[in-house]
Order: sequence, then C-alpha cells, then structure tokens
Amino acid sequence: MHTYLMLTTRTDQFNQEHVAGHYEFLDRLQAEKRIKMFGPFSDATGGAYVIEAGSPEEAAKIGHEDPLVASGSSELTIKEWNLK
Repeated sequence: MHTYLMLTTRTDQFNQEHVAGHYEFLDRLQAEKRIKMFGPFSDATGGAYVIEAGSPEEAAKIGHEDPLVASGSSELTIKEWNLK
C-alpha cells in the first residue's frame, strides 16, 4: 500500500448540500481503515485527507467517489506521499 495526500479545493460551483455526503464518504473510508487523517482548511477553501491505496489509479478512483468532487463542488489534487 502507498500513502496519498488528497487535496480538495472548492470551486465556484461549491454547493453546501454535498458536505454531508462528503463526511459520510470520509466515515466510510475510516471504517474501511483506508484513511489516516482528514480535515478542512481554516480558510474554508477546501480540505485534505490522507489515504492508503495500492496505486495512483486506485487513489484517483477513491477520490472521485467523494461527493464534493463528483458534483463539481471541489477539485481534487492527488499526491503520493512518502511519509517519514
């Protein structure tokens, strides 16, 4: 497994209605023991979470299941992270 930093940034189409689904998505990842940490940015421009995945493609698939990303409310940037 590899570690990925998932950065979400709000777009002009941000819709607050998708936030509840986003937190349900994060709760599911936590139940699956795939997520290490998560949280919003203090300036309310988005947030980040750290997941475990087998490949960049798998990380992208997971990230695009996030309701904020799938709805266009947020853009997703994925970075493989070599944590020390």
